[in-house]
Amino acid sequence: MKRLALRTGVRWKISIAIAAVGALIAVALSLVVHNAARVSMIENAREVQLERLLGAQRFYEAASTQKNLPKFGAKLNDPAIPPSLRDEVRKNRRATHVAETPEGVPDVWAAVPLANGDVLSLHTRFADRSATIMDDLDRALIIGSVSVVFGGCALGVLIGGQLSRRLRKAAAAAGLVAQGQTDVRVREAVGGVVRDETDELARAVDALTDALNERIEAERRVTADIAHELRTPVTGLLTAAELLPPGRPTELVRDRAQAMRTLVEDVLEVARLDSASERAELQELPLGEFVSRRIGLLDPDVTVRVVHESWVSTDPRRLERILGNLLGNAAKHGSTPVEVTVEGRVVRVRDHGPGFPEELLRDGPSRFRTGSVDRAGHGHGLGLTIAAGQARVLGARLTFRNAAPVGAAEGTGGAIAVLWLPEHAPTNTGSFPTLRSAEERQPQT
Repeated sequence: MKRLALRTGVRWKISIAIAAVGALIAVALSLVVHNAARVSMIENAREVQLERLLGAQRFYEAASTQKNLPKFGAKLNDPAIPPSLRDEVRKNRRATHVAETPEGVPDVWAAVPLANGDVLSLHTRFADRSATIMDDLDRALIIGSVSVVFGGCALGVLIGGQLSRRLRKAAAAAGLVAQGQTDVRVREAVGGVVRDETDELARAVDALTDALNERIEAERRVTADIAHELRTPVTGLLTAAELLPPGRPTELVRDRAQAMRTLVEDVLEVARLDSASERAELQELPLGEFVSRRIGLLDPDVTVRVVHESWVSTDPRRLERILGNLLGNAAKHGSTPVEVTVEGRVVRVRDHGPGFPEELLRDGPSRFRTGSVDRAGHGHGLGLTIAAGQARVLGARLTFRNAAPVGAAEGTGGAIAVLWLPEHAPTNTGSFPTLRSAEERQPQT
């Protein structure tokens, strides 16, 4: 059974934690203060009650009459004396007693034994002033506890917000690194003066990025060196194959030698694209007309439909290379009919084959992707890789999707590659061209 995941930010987790801890501490301290104050006031009330009773006792013993006792509120042999207090007096002890009442205000008793065996007692309610003081204290404790909770929550939002911002910056920088921007440094993106675990994470990600960059660069150099070293013998092999006598074996040798030469050239082109040293040489051209003319030369059987013509500033050689690779991929792995649609700055190439594999849709083109994961079970996977690399040089975006909906039968719908050309593209100097006006684009008559 799949567990439900509740996603919350670090800011709110820290805020809730600080608020919860503050609330627990505030409640605990409030209870301690309330009980301590109540006990102190009750003890003080016991002492006051006993002092008043001793004063009444002295008047009673001096006058030997009960007429002054009501002035003090004292009584002789009061039948309402609590049993525990009566037991203490029988032991010839002075004693006090606090009895709780349903109203919540306790009764304070005091009793002393007399020489003739009588019991003199005094009974009053807990002082109203003391009750008012306790109410004010409880109110102050409640206000203080609520203030502590809200203050802790605000402090948690502040601290958690700062930590959350640093983590989000780190995540954004790591995402840029994952997209291929290897010059991005997570530690610089995080910034800040305070050093914490976020900086350790950033340094670890930067170290990992540097290690991966060094490995990728080493692999790229090795691949380029191998392809460069193979170019001369492969060219010699192809030249020697041309000298062979006509026949089926000669055709097979020439075909394989040409395939090897094409592979070597593709590997070299991938290495150049990976080095990020390629620059586009831009020209302004009508995209629909250019695509129609080039595809007519590459494959006359492909249907081209121009929905909306648009002038673009791009490198025609690289654009033709992208179109050729997309058509070659559709012809090799897809099925006819192949359709090309031009709409503004967007070019769509669609075949009616089994569609792109899930790995390509998820991870993008991968060089030397062969075997069962490939749509036709063969190929080097360099065509789409080169097309995507050339698109990056043009500042364009190349996306892949399948026409068939999710869950449709295999072999239906076909594959769709979409090239999104930018409004402005970088030139071979890294600058951006100035587009001509519509009047300047009109052909001269």
